[in-house]
Amino acid sequence: MKRLLLNASAVAVLLVTIFPVYWMFLTAFKPTRDIQSDTPAFWPAHPTFDHFVTAVNAAGFWTYWRNSLLVTAAAVLAALLVALMASFAVARMRWRGRGAFVVAVFAAQMAPWEALLVPVFIIARDTDLLDSLAMLSGVYFMITLPFTIVTLRGFLAAIPPELEEAAQVDGCSRLAAFRRVIFPLLAPGLMATSLFGFITAWNEFAFVNVLIIKDQEQRTLPVWLSSFRDVFGTDWGATMAAASLFALPVLLLFLFLQRHVGTGMTAGAVKG
Repeated sequence: MKRLLLNASAVAVLLVTIFPVYWMFLTAFKPTRDIQSDTPAFWPAHPTFDHFVTAVNAAGFWTYWRNSLLVTAAAVLAALLVALMASFAVARMRWRGRGAFVVAVFAAQMAPWEALLVPVFIIARDTDLLDSLAMLSGVYFMITLPFTIVTLRGFLAAIPPELEEAAQVDGCSRLAAFRRVIFPLLAPGLMATSLFGFITAWNEFAFVNVLIIKDQEQRTLPVWLSSFRDVFGTDWGATMAAASLFALPVLLLFLFLQRHVGTGMTAGAVKG
């Protein structure tokens, strides 16, 4: 009975959580007359792609899509590269100030991002980096880096150091041992952190709204989506279609990575 109640609670939470997403996709496929109907329909009787055509043909859609993809990919790749080296130094090496460094990383992770809006704006203004995608990528890199370091440090600490030592005994250098033994076992951690970083940077709204002021073509999809209703008035179908297209890359990335994230990190080493 206890397990039944827990499963029922989990299903209830799932339904409550997923219903707004379902309603967004549903509205995107409904004809306008069905969207404005007084009687809600939970399945489109006559699905249409007209709203998606309207959203894709809207001014600036592909420009903002490209901007979002560029800043997100740059931030995630840079954060993974730096965090990989930093987490290895924290998890495998002993050096003075290591504990203080870890505390500082945790403190940076706990700090609210909104508290950094004013300082980041002042820095961007004084360095003439307003309306710059490079500055936006740097901000997203700064946001995702602490979590990436903390997460990868946990994954590295869970990998037995004896595997690396055995590879070095067999003739590998420390770098070669890391590349041949540790790095493949670290794949689930890299996927998990890259997924979090992608979602964080892809959905971020506040910084791009503050840092991109004059050059509207340098903005990203979240800001474009926030003004989408003003462009189309009460066209809720096109608005929901645009929101669905905005959420689609994150959904596809999660579906691609989720089966790898939960795999055992050292299972391959034990079997091998």
